[in-house]
Amino acid sequence: MNSTTSTTEVPVPVSASLPAPVALPAPLKIVVIVGSNREGRFGPVVAEWLLSRIRDRADLAVDVVDTADVHLPTALSHSPSAEVTAELGKVTPHLAAADAFVVLTPEYNHSFPASLKTLIDWHFHEWRAKPVAFVSYGGLSGGLRAVEQLRQVFAELHAVTVRDTVSFHNAGASFDDQGRHKDPSAPDAAVKVMLDQLAWWGLALREAKSVRPYGG
Repeated sequence: MNSTTSTTEVPVPVSASLPAPVALPAPLKIVVIVGSNREGRFGPVVAEWLLSRIRDRADLAVDVVDTADVHLPTALSHSPSAEVTAELGKVTPHLAAADAFVVLTPEYNHSFPASLKTLIDWHFHEWRAKPVAFVSYGGLSGGLRAVEQLRQVFAELHAVTVRDTVSFHNAGASFDDQGRHKDPSAPDAAVKVMLDQLAWWGLALREAKSVRPYGG
C-alpha cells in the first residue's frame, strides 16, 4: 500500500519579498558666491541663470552670498572690530553651513576680483574638505584665467575643486535684455555636468566627514 504525504504551502506576503525602502540623502546645501561687487557688474545676470538651474534639482538646496552685500576690509585681523564682526556675521554662518560652493567670477586683468579674495581670506575652516565649482564670465577668455588662479587658492584652503566649469565668453552679448541666454543648449549641458560632479563630491565628502572628521 502506497502512502503519500501532503504539504501545505504558506503564501508569502508580497510586501515581505520587497527590499526595504532606501532613504534618500538630504539635499546638499550649495552656496553660490557672487564674486564681483563692481558698479554696473554683469554678475547678477549670470547668477540668475545659474540659480534657476540649481533650483531645478531636487538633490540641491541653494543659498547665495553676494560680495556686494558684505563690506570686509582687506586688512585681516585675528581680533576684528565690532563693525567687521558684524559684517562677518552676514556671511560666515552661510559658508559654515554649506556642503559645497559654486563661485561665480568675472576676470579682471587676468585675475579674479579683490572682493572675492577678501571674502575667501577672512575664512579658513569654512572651506575645508568641501568641493568648489566655478562659473566664470568675461571677454574672449570667458574668465577661465581667473578660475585657474582660484583653483590654487582653494587648494591651499584644503578645498576640492571639481574639474568641469561653465564659462561665458563675450558674456554681455550672450544674454538678451531679459537675462535669458540666447543659445542655452551648450551652457545648460555644461552646467548639468558641473553640478553632477559637485553633487558627487559634496555627498562623498559629507558622508566621509560624518564617519571621520577631516584632520588636514
